[in-house]
Amino acid sequence: MSAEIRAATDVGGTFTDLVYFSVDPETGAQRIVTAKTDTTPPDFERGVLNVIAKSGAPVDEIAFLAHGTTVVINALTERKGVKTGLITTEGFRDSLEIARGNRPDYFNLHYVKPAPFVPRHLRREVPGRIAHHGGERAPLDLRGLPKILDDFRAEGVEAVAICLLHSYANPNHERAVLDKVTELWPEAAAVASHQITREWREYERTSTAVLSAYVQPVAERYLGRLADGVRGGGFGGQLYIMQSNCGVDSVDRTKEIPITMVESGPASGFWGAAELGRLLGDPNVLALDIGGTTAKCSLIEGGHVKIISDYWIERSRRSAGYPIQVPVVDLVEIGNGGGSIAWVDDFGKLHVGPQSAGAQPGPAAYGRGGTEPTTTDANLALGRINRDYFAGGEIDADMDAVDRALGELADKLGVDRADAARGIVRIANNNMINALKLISLNRGYDPRDFTLVAFGGGGGMHAVALAAELGIRKVVIPRAADVFSAWGMLMSDLRRDYFVTRLFGLNAGNAERLDGLIDEVTETAAAQFRREGIERDRIRFLRYGNLRYENQEHGVEVPLRDGATVDEITEAFHDAYEREYTYRLEAPVEFVGVHLVAIAEVGKLTPVPLAPTGRTLDDAVKGRRAVDYATEGVHDADVYDGDLLEPGMAFEGPAVVETKGSTTVVHPENAVTVDDYGNLVIEL
Repeated sequence: MSAEIRAATDVGGTFTDLVYFSVDPETGAQRIVTAKTDTTPPDFERGVLNVIAKSGAPVDEIAFLAHGTTVVINALTERKGVKTGLITTEGFRDSLEIARGNRPDYFNLHYVKPAPFVPRHLRREVPGRIAHHGGERAPLDLRGLPKILDDFRAEGVEAVAICLLHSYANPNHERAVLDKVTELWPEAAAVASHQITREWREYERTSTAVLSAYVQPVAERYLGRLADGVRGGGFGGQLYIMQSNCGVDSVDRTKEIPITMVESGPASGFWGAAELGRLLGDPNVLALDIGGTTAKCSLIEGGHVKIISDYWIERSRRSAGYPIQVPVVDLVEIGNGGGSIAWVDDFGKLHVGPQSAGAQPGPAAYGRGGTEPTTTDANLALGRINRDYFAGGEIDADMDAVDRALGELADKLGVDRADAARGIVRIANNNMINALKLISLNRGYDPRDFTLVAFGGGGGMHAVALAAELGIRKVVIPRAADVFSAWGMLMSDLRRDYFVTRLFGLNAGNAERLDGLIDEVTETAAAQFRREGIERDRIRFLRYGNLRYENQEHGVEVPLRDGATVDEITEAFHDAYEREYTYRLEAPVEFVGVHLVAIAEVGKLTPVPLAPTGRTLDDAVKGRRAVDYATEGVHDADVYDGDLLEPGMAFEGPAVVETKGSTTVVHPENAVTVDDYGNLVIEL
């Protein structure tokens, strides 16, 4: 009997990663293989097939394949979706353009709101009205719908978004419009807001439906090509798509609502960090993912990855961005990664990012024509990355190009190359520290109470310096950190999140109403899983409530434990509110809505301790070299082959640990141990 193989692939902005593991059916021994290739835009599926081939995985023996991709977020940010039309309630066609008044650049008299994805002439109305409580105020009239669709065809529209007023409370009108659109125009992609979210906030729901329709044909074609490609190579197992909520879902379900995978790559990494924290007995984790293009971070408390539906793309200090009301891991993302470009503004100030060299041409060191210095180039120049083992020895580092790029930057700053490189590293670190503060200090959490788990190709390069600045005493660099997001997918279950708005006072008189709502949403989820052949006894449910003080605008989420009384739920809300906003009120509490998480196991990786081979620490030593620590001077550091380190080994900094896909910089006086699973545990 051959070993069953489970694999995961993750498409990033620069690299496409793969992890696969197999379990020997007789001995139970695990074999884990990783691989990495360049991402291949716009045909991202080609990179996936390339990395599978590079790994040597026997495709016909893969039983489970999970896939995370940036195709949706790329289509949105690069405006590469399809022409979309919007159908909404009579009198509300401009809600999408009116948007919100809380613009970020408040005192800018020349501020211009982001242009809507659907121009006004493609936003159409139908008569009929649902009230906020779900009752019908005016009947739906679809007599004008054929003319609307004819106009859409003439305009070249390929996708139709449907969002009617208060359909979160009663989606019957939306269902009728969706059914009629599908009947009259089956070739067009069509999506209604209730299929994605049952939360209130008209503008956010409309934006979500529009953005989902905008990318649906693109995502459907991509997922179709991916499925055909792997099945053409002999794959006959189950293909799952990583979602933004830290779970996986079926290809068919994802094709219907592709917007749910808008942040699928980061979600898997943070889920992996939470699972790793639970495994190591560290449930409170600050997770940091530093890739080639961006750095992302998330706070994990008590092993719980926070999922929110208040997610925005392209939001910045100068732009309000666009809301997407789908379950997404709560994260902060900045344009700082290994490929982030260093540049000098008109006032002689040095910046790093958000522009990136990407995979093509990549950093100057790649020798592919890149002329601008990046964070990777700076780390090479300072000896933090081994120029003789660049990208695991697969690329000959073009140090002449690095010197030229840093030289031009240094001339603009009036410093030498070494100072310019140190400046790049320090500014990149500062940008990431600010991101970590946003996810922790700004939300009432002390980072000193957390363990920093850093991964991605650049995680180990910067983690210790960031931890030292924030007062964090413990850093964990996972084994195979460079492909950790793909590893996280192998730890994921089939997961769906259901948000339903239902506003009422949280008091003893409404206890039955609360229980009824929870039962209603639970049965909806169970029925959906049952239609896909997953019975209720295989499903685990987690329940949360969104609560607020009466008449406030926004609330906070608290767990709804089985058997919890209204008073207990109220007290949990007061505590959560005070932690986030530093005060509590003596005011009535309102229940805004329920958040139900339905989880079904589809078979995931269960890590086992590594078996020792008898190697000694001396066997892992590659040599010594001078390393510039940017803020702590130049030190002769011991260099270790990370693939030869085994559980129980221990050493102190200054040191550098090298693997094929990542480098970990250990600062002077840091104590490092290798745990039972091959992770580096660094004590500051």
